[in-house]
Parts: sequence; C-alpha cells; structure tokens
Amino acid sequence: MLDLFDDANLYQTWSYGGVRWGEQNLSHLVLKRAGQVLGLAQVRIVRPTRFKFGMAYLRWGPLYDRHGWPSDPEVAVTMARSLEEEYVGKRKLFLRILPNAFAGTQRAAALQAAFSRFTSEPLVADNTYRTFLVDLSPSIEELRKKLDKKWRNQLTSSEKNNLKVVWATSREGCSDAYLAFCVIYNQMRKRKTFETSVDVEEFGRIQRDLPERHRMKVLICENKGGPVAGLVASAVGDSAIYLLGATSDEGLKSKGAYLLQWTLIKWLKEHGVKWYDLGGIDPEGNPGVYHFKRGFSGVDVTQLSPLVACNSVISSAIVRAGLAVRRTVRVYKGALHFARPLSPQASTN
Repeated sequence: MLDLFDDANLYQTWSYGGVRWGEQNLSHLVLKRAGQVLGLAQVRIVRPTRFKFGMAYLRWGPLYDRHGWPSDPEVAVTMARSLEEEYVGKRKLFLRILPNAFAGTQRAAALQAAFSRFTSEPLVADNTYRTFLVDLSPSIEELRKKLDKKWRNQLTSSEKNNLKVVWATSREGCSDAYLAFCVIYNQMRKRKTFETSVDVEEFGRIQRDLPERHRMKVLICENKGGPVAGLVASAVGDSAIYLLGATSDEGLKSKGAYLLQWTLIKWLKEHGVKWYDLGGIDPEGNPGVYHFKRGFSGVDVTQLSPLVACNSVISSAIVRAGLAVRRTVRVYKGALHFARPLSPQASTN
C-alpha cells in the first residue's frame, strides 16, 4: 500500500517502525472507499503502565497523496477525524502527530485545515525540524548552475581526482556497503569527537529488513581502491532524504562528499524523484554542515509544528511529564556537549 502514495517516506515503512519501536508497539490505520485505499498511518503506541493510558505517535504522516490522483483535501479531513476517533476517542491516548509538511506549502495548509481541532505545539529546539529542500524539477544542467559557486568549484575539483563511486544493488551488496560506511563513520566520530543521537547500527538493522524497493541508497566513494567517503539516503515516494554522511581525512582532501551528493542527485533526477530533503540543518550548533548544505541552493524550510489531541486527563499528564523529563535530559546532555572541546569540522546529521 505504501507504494501507492507520493508522500510515502522511510519513517512510515513497517521496517523502520518494527526495528525502532518494536512491531508489538505499532498500530496501522487504513482509510478505504469502495475498496480503494485513500490514506495510511503507521502509529507508535506507548503505554508506560499496565493501564490503558499513554501516547499514540504518528511520525511523518498521515499519507493521503495518491500517486497520479488529484489532491483531495477531504481525504486529509477524513484521516484527521479517523485518527482522532480511534486513538483519542476509543483508546483514550494522547495523540501526537509530526506531519510530513513544511510551513508555507499547500500541503501544510491542507493539513492545518484538516487537523483544525488539534492543538499545535509551540516550536522549541527539540521539536523543530529545519532543513534545505531542493526542487529536482529543473534539468540537470540547471541544477548544476544553481549550485553555489564555491560548491560547484569543489565538485569540479572532485571530478578531476580519479575518484570512483560504488553503488550497492543486491541485498548482500547493500549490507557490505553499509558496513563500509559504518567503518568510515565510526572513524570520523573518533577523529571529530562529536555528540550525536544517530544510531548507525539501528539504521543497519532497518536496512536489512527493508524490501528492496524501499532500501536506503548507500554510496561509497573510493580513492585508489580504498573507501574515503560515504552517503546514506532514503528515496521513498516522490522525495528523498539525506540521512547519514561520513568522510575520512583523505575524503576531505579529495572532495569525495561533493561527488557523492552530485551522483545521488543525478540518480534521483533520472528516477523521477521530485524533492531532495537535505536532512536537517543547525546553523549555530553545526555551522560546517550548514554551509555545506547551503551550497545546494535549496529552500530553507521548517516542518509544521507537532499536532496534539487528547481527551484523557491521565494520558495527557503522563505524556507531558515524560516529554518534560526528556527535554531536561537533552538540555543536560547539551550542557555536557558544549563543555567539551569539539572540532569545528565535526559533521553529522
């Protein structure tokens, strides 16, 4: 069913939910009319006690943009009502939705109208997703011209360095390529000593579980036969997301990251992908990665605020207390992070 939707994404795949949250904690809602699937939602159920209180969490959904069909705002309205009836009304849960939409877009307006009964959480550091979004509709020549001049010069330099980009195609090849990526990534972490919440081993388990058509794209850049840079991206639906990147010292010298990104963009363009989400930016906390991604000349966008609804005082109290504890822990970790000497070249996302 996921393949029916242009707004499908990695976070709504069964593999992502099953590996990250456990299949026993997943719930799936399917909206149909006359046998036709109109909408989908994969929801995580969190019950911290044995009683029927807790949270239903929908990440980057619901899905309702059928491929090849005209957009129908009424489907979004019905999905919103169905989600509220099932998880808020019947199950008495605190429903929290992180919508797959960026502020100022038509999709955002449609979702805000559909979920008008929900409350928008105020945007704070731990629930704000800001990124660069690259429109891939122009020709490949136009996309190259749009690159920042310095970025384009670095790409040209990388193309002269006799580098080789290796793609993984088979399941075994994907596993081998991902292992090669992890080696570069872990070496980079030791060298840069940066803090991150990314679990590359978890992404590896998700990769092994995904069906071939949804598998993440793993690109390795080799110099003289040895891997020097790697990139991991997801392309599901009509959009791609840059998930992970890693570069060795040799990769920095040879500009391997530029060649990897451009190789991926050409592949996305050839396969009809419309948008490339560069995977989040933090100008203050990670200026090096911010400047690298800004060179793509994408649009600086922010995801819609999380939407919440709840009729249960107990579920609401439990969830809000848990979120407050999580924010406190993140602030504490952040204080430890900034107390340590960090390399200004540290990069991850």
